[in-house]
Amino acid sequence: MKPAVILVGADKGGVGKTTVTRTLLDYFVAHNVPTRAFDTEAPRGTLKRFHPEVTEVVDVTTIPDQMKIFDTLAEAEAKITVIDVRAGLLSNTLRALRDIGFLDIVKKGQVTFSVFHILGPSIASLSEIDETVGFMDDAHYILVKNFINNTTFFEWDPATYNSYFRKIKDAHDITIPKLNEMACEQVEIASVPYVSFVANKAGDGEPGNYSFVLRGYVRHWLGNVWAEFDRVKLIDMVAPEVQRKGAARQA
Repeated sequence: MKPAVILVGADKGGVGKTTVTRTLLDYFVAHNVPTRAFDTEAPRGTLKRFHPEVTEVVDVTTIPDQMKIFDTLAEAEAKITVIDVRAGLLSNTLRALRDIGFLDIVKKGQVTFSVFHILGPSIASLSEIDETVGFMDDAHYILVKNFINNTTFFEWDPATYNSYFRKIKDAHDITIPKLNEMACEQVEIASVPYVSFVANKAGDGEPGNYSFVLRGYVRHWLGNVWAEFDRVKLIDMVAPEVQRKGAARQA
């Protein structure tokens, strides 16, 4: 299986990047796909609090930490690398990937590259696509509407939306529904992955003491999120070998 890199980011803050990253890590765990993650909110990362065993906090703007990520792609046991990009750094990170030659090896087919671009609710947020389009020639591009904090998305004029969205080949769009506020709060307090909360397991692997009702809300919400990943055939994008093995087993 060749290495795959998934970048999750935005050029604005407060759009729920880390929420999406956490659902991705849970999704790959559920599919038995070894995954590692890098949290670029240095020095204290939010993602690492929920997924400490697979997450390392890095400063993606520094060369030594860029080396930690990209010099180890081929040798890492986990062939999927998920990078949670700090708010405002998506475009800068993509430029750095171009400058170090990462996009060249993607073009050569040596690495699979996917970008989850989390958009805010305003029409102006669509202009962020202009900043990323130049880096997406050989990447899978996933535009994400994340309904965090009761976000109401501007009903973009279809022609305007398509004028941005169609600039990028291999583009997909997905919707992340809103999680019940009380359930979201309890997962935050528990500081565990969503799948652990649903399974009523604490951070140390011991049985948790989480509400049956709130676990149900999280289970239902996570199922809807994963259905969106399935709809765009995410596993086939980043780990087609796993998809083929699963099909062979079913046969």
